[in-house]
Amino acid sequence: MATAKIKKGDQVIVLSGKDKGRTGEVVKSLPKDGKVVVSGVNVAVRHTKPSQGDPQGGLKRSEAPMHISKVAHVTADGKATRVRFEERDGKKVRVAVKTGEVISG
Repeated sequence: MATAKIKKGDQVIVLSGKDKGRTGEVVKSLPKDGKVVVSGVNVAVRHTKPSQGDPQGGLKRSEAPMHISKVAHVTADGKATRVRFEERDGKKVRVAVKTGEVISG
């Protein structure tokens, strides 16, 4: 697989699905599976029975991984942009296509 264009710590916007339009930070990147985990987005609810380890039980909410094609990098004005690689000062850097600004990380 090619170099990941979206990495941990990036601000992204969801392009499709039930959370379309919501933004969040990438908490975890799973490049082998082509998925990312975004904070506060794609929250899965699991009903758990009380057990010795968790005597309370109840509803457990956690962010589930979503496909990387469903998210896009966010510019400063909150709009989605693609990411490309350029060589600047002898270094390979990620650049936002719409604005031309260098993406840190």
